[in-house]
Amino acid sequence: MKKHSKYLYFLFIILITACTKDAGYYNEEVQKIKFNGTIYDYLLSKHGVFDSLVKVVGRTEMEKLLKESNNITLFAPTNQSFKIALENLNNTRKKADKPLEYINNVDILHLDTMMSQYLIRGYYPTDSMLLKDGINLFDYKNGYPMNAKVISGNSSGYLKGGPVIIQYSDTKRSQFTRNWVTATTESINIQADNGIVHVLAPDHVFGFNDFVNKLTYIPPPPNLFVTVGGKFSVSRENSGGPNAVEASKYVFDGNPETKYLISAMNNPEWMQVELNSPSVANAYTLTSANDFPTRDPADWQLQASHNGTDWTTLDSRNSEEFTSRFQQRVFFINNTVAYKFYRLRLIRVRSGVDMQLADWSVNKHD
Repeated sequence: MKKHSKYLYFLFIILITACTKDAGYYNEEVQKIKFNGTIYDYLLSKHGVFDSLVKVVGRTEMEKLLKESNNITLFAPTNQSFKIALENLNNTRKKADKPLEYINNVDILHLDTMMSQYLIRGYYPTDSMLLKDGINLFDYKNGYPMNAKVISGNSSGYLKGGPVIIQYSDTKRSQFTRNWVTATTESINIQADNGIVHVLAPDHVFGFNDFVNKLTYIPPPPNLFVTVGGKFSVSRENSGGPNAVEASKYVFDGNPETKYLISAMNNPEWMQVELNSPSVANAYTLTSANDFPTRDPADWQLQASHNGTDWTTLDSRNSEEFTSRFQQRVFFINNTVAYKFYRLRLIRVRSGVDMQLADWSVNKHD
């Protein structure tokens, strides 16, 4: 009997201790942790955690901002986030026989744009992110749209029974969350003298999946739609007419945030330009639209003509795929003939029957 009583007492102590630990853990997650110093001082104090971030802050001249500006929010990527991004970049560069790049020498303009996404004007603790859809935020330098939303992690076998976590998302300028790229936090609500810091989990890739794309991006050659000009036409207009929000005129305007949409595509559909004067095109571009990857063109032909009746196929593509929204792809072709007409003949979309495209152009490089 005594042995049984001692066993029950021992079990009771274990349960009490376990509950106390759980309570302390969750309380620590939701409380605001005070750091005596600026946000920049906080980053410097965490040697081995934010060394890469400090380098990027220095290269992009944001040091003064993190020292002197008030009421700012930083979603801080750790060293691991930069390590993964650089490994991905250099794996791509190796395949192209290009020299390796590091934080000290990657393109400063792209680095500045990506770093700006982590810095928000205003003071935003987790208390401000409790709405069902989170809160829409805008980066400090460029006003780029981001979103932050509080969720609860899982613990002890219970869904949403764990610590508070922030989902911090690059919205890709899309209203649809399926197009967003999201990071989660490891630590939250670190109060500095001039703002608040939320530390992102180490599995986040710096740049929200754009690091490799931006730093391996090859700008297209000059656009003949701009340098030569011409008249544009399509096989079928948007159902809303030529002045609709998604009319055909927007596929020629060079703005990736507009698009041309047609429903129930009748294969094939086409879009074409009659240039003001015959010109050699030896490249062309397609840019994916803001949503629904299933509507992306997958099979197409680029054709050319001297009279608009007899067509020569310059390039054929099958089972092509756009890996992100607003992605501009450049296709180089072997053409030395000056044509007056160029036509993109659309044969199949990725899935379904609706087709959309943000932009098309024909280009000339030396």
